[in-house]
Amino acid sequence: MLKRFSLIFSALFLVSCGKDSVPKPSGELRLEYPAPTYQKFDGGCNYTFEMSDFAKISPAKKPCWFYLNYPKMKGKVFITYYPVKGDLQAHIAESEKMVYEHTVRASAIDTKSFSYPDKKVFGNFYELKGQTASNIQFYVTDSSRHFVTAYLYFNTRPKPDSLAPAVDYVKKDLQHLLETFEWK
Repeated sequence: MLKRFSLIFSALFLVSCGKDSVPKPSGELRLEYPAPTYQKFDGGCNYTFEMSDFAKISPAKKPCWFYLNYPKMKGKVFITYYPVKGDLQAHIAESEKMVYEHTVRASAIDTKSFSYPDKKVFGNFYELKGQTASNIQFYVTDSSRHFVTAYLYFNTRPKPDSLAPAVDYVKKDLQHLLETFEWK
């Protein structure tokens, strides 16, 4: 009886000591978001665009500056407006500086230029990959009088895998925003 118990115990001990003895990391909840429907935003400024009804808009500290809030994602897009007074290149340089300050943490920065000449809408769209504080940034200009920038931030530590569904959702919203962007 004792031999049988020792044999069973030894077999269980050897089987339990496999190479997979490293603890598994805790899993993150996968979030899925509703299909967006879009509504026109006109904040009394020199521009309009369509935004997702999943987002809520609130004013920021200066006229024509807004937060496009995604409360269920704990994220927001900070939108700023500047009139251009012969200093367009300075505005572009400042916007690009904000993007490239993230090179320390970014694993890649994808830049896409866009142009809608019939609406006089031109700019760059930046997608920052990796553990960056801001995942998406862009600027829009008419090349003569107006300049708008936007920066996406989440109120959480940057975890690219966990944030990926939210970033993808907001990215599509922002691309739609740019496609419908118009100057007054």
